[in-house]
Amino acid sequence: MEKDCPIILFDGVCNLCNSSVPRIIKKERNPIFKFASIQSDFGQNILIQYNKDPKKMDSIVLVKNKRIYEKSRAIFRIAFQLKMPYPCIYIFWLIPYFARDWVYDIIAANRYKWYGKSEECWIPTAELSDRFID
Repeated sequence: MEKDCPIILFDGVCNLCNSSVPRIIKKERNPIFKFASIQSDFGQNILIQYNKDPKKMDSIVLVKNKRIYEKSRAIFRIAFQLKMPYPCIYIFWLIPYFARDWVYDIIAANRYKWYGKSEECWIPTAELSDRFID
């Protein structure tokens, strides 16, 4: 499955993450991404396959071409596939990744406090169900 298309793993109970998924779908130049929650069996298995502890994962993850990208690296690679103005964030690529990831880590650590947490994962509509992996 992963060699066929890039897969975005997201926190299925995070309101910020859940609101990002439909935004990505709406803004994709071409519908290339598949999605799975980190909490799903598929998400857990992918993380384990890449030697990542699913219980400690607090980042969006992009799996593309048999590589895994986390935090700001995932955000940049996703944004590049979206319609304008999202690719413009590439200007921030000039900032060293450790500084970008430091900001990302602050947001990730506070995401439930700032944006809230759902009791269950977001469920896609019937039209979008083929974009999601259980």
